[in-house]
Amino acid sequence: MALFGKLDNLDAGQPEDQGKGKEITDVEKTKVLIIGSGPAGYTAAIYAARANLKPMMYEGLQPGGQLTTTTEVENFPGYPSGITGPEMMEDLKKQAGRFGTDIRFGLATDADLSERPFKVTIDDNKVIETESLIIATGATAKYLGIEDEDKYAGSGVSACATCDGFFYRGKDVAVVGGGDTAAEEAIYLAGLANKVYMIVRRDVLRASKVMQERVFKTPNIEVLWEHQTKGLYGDGVVEGAILTKKKGTPQEEEVMLKIDGFFLAIGHKPNSDIFKDYLETDQVGYIKTIPGTTKTNVPGVYACGDVQDSVYRQAVTAAGTGCMAAMDAERWLAENPQ
Repeated sequence: MALFGKLDNLDAGQPEDQGKGKEITDVEKTKVLIIGSGPAGYTAAIYAARANLKPMMYEGLQPGGQLTTTTEVENFPGYPSGITGPEMMEDLKKQAGRFGTDIRFGLATDADLSERPFKVTIDDNKVIETESLIIATGATAKYLGIEDEDKYAGSGVSACATCDGFFYRGKDVAVVGGGDTAAEEAIYLAGLANKVYMIVRRDVLRASKVMQERVFKTPNIEVLWEHQTKGLYGDGVVEGAILTKKKGTPQEEEVMLKIDGFFLAIGHKPNSDIFKDYLETDQVGYIKTIPGTTKTNVPGVYACGDVQDSVYRQAVTAAGTGCMAAMDAERWLAENPQ
């Protein structure tokens, strides 16, 4: 599910042009507008608020971002005993609010970045005019679309091996996908798990040659060629996967695979659609930023967190770029007063 923009209307079964043509009479102004929450958005809010910029934040469809679906976070500094994703996001939200961030629930559905003040439409009926804009809309992991993915979310189903692999030490897990991301996830998990199965729909890997070689050289990785996931099973947690081998052929058969963890590695979709007419993105949709900064090609517009990070996608790196975005915005506003 996309968190921001036109895809949400489509996912909800609504026509893409719903809301177009509506007369918008509700307009507000702010100095700094932050779109999206999560570690990047909340950190940007904390820094912007402490700089007395009085930021306004719209949290989006999933307040707190992807971490709200994570049961345990053990790799974020400052939590030696670990913390649940929702608890950590609530802590960050309270901290942002403590310094005066105007935190609101709402969905950014359109944007006009052609001139300053920038205009962002919320829920198709309200426009926020802002002197600077921080985009922290994140990226949404792609899922297979089977019902069991939701059923076992946080209970054996994950889209981040680096985040959750630690919980599967000495256990058997499966990774879905055949590209570089899947290969990287499988190799990472192989250093923790007892056995890693790669569930590959085709009879070849799409991963680069060097990544393929690493997979094949890792003794506890087994590639299941021409397998597709039909479902998952388990009593409250994932205990196995139901696979279809050689689907659509005379050799088709059902395979029961006993596993403890099911990792999706079929890509992420950055939530950047409503900004693409104005901002430079890569071919996937990640917003391009000037290296070493969060600056986009539009002065006064900044991108932080997973919407501009296709490599690390970690809470701590997202928080770091949130800090950078607020500081970049603060300096630019000081140099370009209105």
